[in-house]
Amino acid sequence: RGEMLGLEWKDIDWEDNIISVRRTSNYTKAKGYYTDTTKTRSSQRSMKFPDFVIDLLRELKEDQDRQAFLMGTKWTNTDRLFVKDTGEPMFLCMPYKWLEKLCIRNGLPFHGLHSIRHFFASSLIHANVDVAAVSSALGHSAISTTTSIYLHAFQDANARASEAIAAVLDFSKKKKNDTDSNGLQDIAS
Repeated sequence: RGEMLGLEWKDIDWEDNIISVRRTSNYTKAKGYYTDTTKTRSSQRSMKFPDFVIDLLRELKEDQDRQAFLMGTKWTNTDRLFVKDTGEPMFLCMPYKWLEKLCIRNGLPFHGLHSIRHFFASSLIHANVDVAAVSSALGHSAISTTTSIYLHAFQDANARASEAIAAVLDFSKKKKNDTDSNGLQDIAS
């Protein structure tokens, strides 16, 4: 959530659909809101996103610009994507609470904000994206972090790969299909 709330409009490459994670948003009573670096250097990353995600961000930017116009001098320009109605940085707990309310209102199960990250990672793994790319997308500093956290997903993907190879190499089914197909051709002749 710190990385998400640290996103600024300048982190979006609108032409190439790339979003870059470069910082985190943090809060302490002593400092208030402040921007910090990501946990590790590898946490700083860029990813290409589909058009519909960038289109949603364009809508968010338009809504934010309208809100800034309505607020006038009361608007605080932070350049952040996710802000309060006044433009100030959002509390770190707000995305969690927003998602919880959204799920309750729509009768959806709520598993916390971090579950979206796990869904993202598991989806990449099940789509057979290589472990290095998954690790990079998550901003992990070591591939071993990714493999240990998502071991179950990698095991499931490997089981599916094994089943696919078994199906390809199962000649008994192929021979039966060839016989059936030849038999049908003979009858049709």
